[in-house]
Amino acid sequence: MSERAVSPPGNLVIRRQRRVGRDWREPLGNGADLEMVLIPGGEFWMGSSENELDHRMNESPRHRVRVPIFLIGKYPVTQAQWRTVAALPQVERALKPDPSRFKGANRPVESVSWDDAVEFCRRLSQHSGRDYRLPSEAEWEYACRAGTSTPFHFGETITTELANYRGTDDKDLDWSGSYGRGPKGKYRKQTTEVGSFLANGFGLYDMHGNVWEWCADDWHDNYNGAPDDSSPWIDENRTEAPKVLRGGSWLDVPGYCRSAVRVDYSPTIAFAYRGFRVACAASIA
Repeated sequence: MSERAVSPPGNLVIRRQRRVGRDWREPLGNGADLEMVLIPGGEFWMGSSENELDHRMNESPRHRVRVPIFLIGKYPVTQAQWRTVAALPQVERALKPDPSRFKGANRPVESVSWDDAVEFCRRLSQHSGRDYRLPSEAEWEYACRAGTSTPFHFGETITTELANYRGTDDKDLDWSGSYGRGPKGKYRKQTTEVGSFLANGFGLYDMHGNVWEWCADDWHDNYNGAPDDSSPWIDENRTEAPKVLRGGSWLDVPGYCRSAVRVDYSPTIAFAYRGFRVACAASIA
């Protein structure tokens, strides 16, 4: 994978990678077609090393994972896409047609629970004949990194010109608006339209910040015993287990937007900084 380095203010190196992957479009109508990107299979180191700034123990142990080829959303699901799919026949649960706090057809849908996101996938699958689902967290991290091993897909640090997050200090929480040698920046206090910032090497947008993204997996406190084949890590004997979220959000400081960061929450609760993107098998014939 070829890449070139550019130097933003402060002589920080941000890496812009040449795109790898192929787009494919799921027709939904109403100008809300779902754009999917074909992610090439491969292997990667999942998690973060102990010397990565803001490393947390739940990102360990760092382990090698094999990832088959698959498709994932080019962007988080938008409000226009949500409204279109929410109007399709119900599978298991009702969906609000317009749940988001920050309105905009091309903004990510938010204020949706894990259960809501799964219902969206089921309705979309029934409509399209393809098995849409939430990505596993291994697939999500592999797609986010796009062949990189740095804290962010564009390098060792992050700026608010590259992603939507809290770029200012919060003294009450002892949160810093900068990461490493990176500068402080804006705190927009809301979502931004999808695709507003730099894509990664696979051509995916908004992998850092904007909204946390639900994954299929049950929460585990660390990676001891984690699958090495990128399948979702689900415990059959657990009910209503907390689910995994990845990527950080508009509300969070930059350390929470790293490629390796993972948090958990109840699958039944929704907030205005949580959304999702969809995945499916690579066969699109």
